[in-house]
Amino acid sequence: MNKTMKLMFVALLAFGMMACGEKKTTEEDLKKAEAALFNDDMTANPEAAPAAVKAFCDFAKQNPDDPASPEWLFKALEIAVGQKDAAKSEEICQLMMKRYPTYEKTPFGMFMLASMVYDDQQKDLDKARAMLEKVVSDYPDSEITPSAEAMIQFLGMTPEEILKQFEERDAAEE
Repeated sequence: MNKTMKLMFVALLAFGMMACGEKKTTEEDLKKAEAALFNDDMTANPEAAPAAVKAFCDFAKQNPDDPASPEWLFKALEIAVGQKDAAKSEEICQLMMKRYPTYEKTPFGMFMLASMVYDDQQKDLDKARAMLEKVVSDYPDSEITPSAEAMIQFLGMTPEEILKQFEERDAAEE
């Protein structure tokens, strides 16, 4: 009897641990997280950003085949980039590239990661260039590709240097 009780205890403990696992993120959770991003006066609520990013990512991970999942990931990426969370931004963008390479906003997410995280925040021109080149090669017909091509040209340049280059081109054309 003692052995049977021990087995039952272990089984109940295992079942209880599984039951206490991560809660399934619902559409209602997403709506609440999204609503919390703004205060009553419609100003941004940055304190709600990490929870929203987590909810959006959890939903996409739990429901990879749901047609809404790539859009929720893109929203999470926008928030993470805006919050200057480079590690989370990179994680989300990599997930988008892996799971949703044909999603129309994936190249836009890659461009955001390259320009706002790798270039602006981290000043890592090699990573920025590599990501921009990936946009150009993998998404030649995307609306963002011309911007990626232009950005590759101007990586590492100050606004003054870029302006000077345009002025020199204009002068040469006259």
